[in-house]
Amino acid sequence: MTDGVPDWLAVDWGTSNLRVWAMTGDGRALGLRTSDRGMGRLAPEQFEEALKECAGDWIAGPVTAIACGMVGARQGWIEAPYIAVPAAPLGDRPVRAPTRTPGLSVHILPGMSQDRPADVMRGEETQIAGFLARSPGWDGVMCLPGSHTKWVQVSAGEVVSFQTYMTGELFAALSGHTVLRHSVGGDGWDDAAFAEAVEDARAAPERLAARLFPLRAEGLLHGQTAAVARARLSGLLIGAELAAARPYWLGQRVGLIGEGTLAGRYRAALEAQGVPVETADADAVTLAGLAAAWAGIRERA
Repeated sequence: MTDGVPDWLAVDWGTSNLRVWAMTGDGRALGLRTSDRGMGRLAPEQFEEALKECAGDWIAGPVTAIACGMVGARQGWIEAPYIAVPAAPLGDRPVRAPTRTPGLSVHILPGMSQDRPADVMRGEETQIAGFLARSPGWDGVMCLPGSHTKWVQVSAGEVVSFQTYMTGELFAALSGHTVLRHSVGGDGWDDAAFAEAVEDARAAPERLAARLFPLRAEGLLHGQTAAVARARLSGLLIGAELAAARPYWLGQRVGLIGEGTLAGRYRAALEAQGVPVETADADAVTLAGLAAAWAGIRERA
């Protein structure tokens, strides 16, 4: 950092939020600033001002920003076309965004696509690249839990295939917009109920729809608590996902990218199947991926 200006900026720009880190040349984060001005709230011509507003005096002089996430979507600052798998997660070259501020250079990383079955990702590819940068030569399957959980096969430094599961969004919809909302309220939890439900759904995923309404009936007839019902709902959905994703994780080396409650639930569900899990902090691998992209830009300059 020179005269208050970082060597470069690492930018994670999603649909709802913007995060900007001030970075040193060797990839260390010196500070973080955040904003609620995510892609979903901005027109293309508003992105530059939103970045400057969030970064503040970090853009007081010439600086390069490397950005990942929905900022590169069709509705974002500028579209960064998908890279078709199999391919290295960062691709060959990011897309340069149009800027008016003297000295500000913004490079947006592309997402990845799969033709059959059709699938896409934006942002996760940067985390995968960061994971690989921190663990050179790693081969296996990565699980990235979220509202849309990704299962990703990685070999020889490339994403070979991936699949998205809307498990988190299904949980939000069922718990907030169906009759189950009367039974799963609050934030209580029961580990035993979760583990049992994971196994029930994994063993018989075709019965998932039939196992949902009993979460309501058990409360009405037998006094089942909201904590148990909530844990069972989560367990049923994650168990059904594990059943569907079995070709990805069975007998594979599994890396879990994430932290906090949700990642902990996936880890518990996988370990209950005898699957050893290697975990990585999502922010750490995001920054490592952005740093790898920045290093590539410098080499090509």
